[in-house]
Amino acid sequence: MAVAELRERLSAVPLRPARLRIGWLSAGVACLIVAALVGVFIGPVGINPAQALRKLVGLLPFVPDTSHLSAQHEAILMQLRLPRVVLAGIVGATLAISGAAYQGAFRNPLADPYLLGAAAGAGLGATVAIAYTPAGVGSNIVPMASFAGALLAVALAYAVGRASGPGRTATTLVLAGIAVMSFFTAVQTFLLQRRADQIREVYGWILGRLATVGWSDVFLVLPYVAVGIATIMAHRRLLDVLALGDDEAEAVGVPARRVRLIVVVAASLSTAAVVAVSGLIGFVGLIVPHVVRLVAGTSYRVILPLSLCFGAAFLILADLLGRTVISPAELPIGVITAFFGAPFFALVLRTSRKML
Repeated sequence: MAVAELRERLSAVPLRPARLRIGWLSAGVACLIVAALVGVFIGPVGINPAQALRKLVGLLPFVPDTSHLSAQHEAILMQLRLPRVVLAGIVGATLAISGAAYQGAFRNPLADPYLLGAAAGAGLGATVAIAYTPAGVGSNIVPMASFAGALLAVALAYAVGRASGPGRTATTLVLAGIAVMSFFTAVQTFLLQRRADQIREVYGWILGRLATVGWSDVFLVLPYVAVGIATIMAHRRLLDVLALGDDEAEAVGVPARRVRLIVVVAASLSTAAVVAVSGLIGFVGLIVPHVVRLVAGTSYRVILPLSLCFGAAFLILADLLGRTVISPAELPIGVITAFFGAPFFALVLRTSRKML
């Protein structure tokens, strides 16, 4: 392909808009702030919103604490609700931006962070930890085991994809991911059949859980998430170039395979980290980037930062519903996201067939 023709194609790509507008960014940040405040203020135990807000403001440097909360309410706010809302925001933001990164790397708006088997690997790792370790020990190593399983699955998918030779494509990697996911799921099913007494605990993890999180979980995932998101954001312009295809990207000096590898590794690392502490939460990485693409633009300079904000807000509100709808009991957060995500995604597919 001639360079002039390639430049014409680059200029003709419908990136609507190519730059992130301040209005959309402000809307995303405002939505996240409102969702976080609502998540902190509302819960089974009533806490005065004004006092709770004063307590949060009092955390700022040189600002006195004038909340006058009781010891019980302060403990609920600072040790239960606040870390849960923060972690829900981190998990939602990570899954959404990782899903957008996968969609850009594989040029497929139906891709999600679990495409290369991260979910199946994490599920197998958690199953092994829960079912085959001594009582009281398994729950402590579940995050480590699920994190290792997710990374192992993605690495194996890439290894299988590389076995196809130097002419491998994004489609080859997707097919490799499907094969790895099927294998890991089969092994997990076999282990569950042999340890039927642990099925309920395993499925409780698979459906997503934020009920037992604390600040330690936030600090555990934060370094991995920060590195992964920073790497993805640094490649946002290159993802726009990948939308044209590997050959076209190579023609203008963009190493398509290397960019795809870096983006996928960063997205997989951060996804594995959050899944390790939250369990498997579906549809966030699929729905949020796709909706952002439909309403705000197709450039990844727009999709990535907005997916970060709206993904965090979406999961905070989903978790709020999960812990209040049938209070004092809780619904698994994965059930909430599936309840809203599945029919909404079906509607999106129906109204955007031409785009896909």
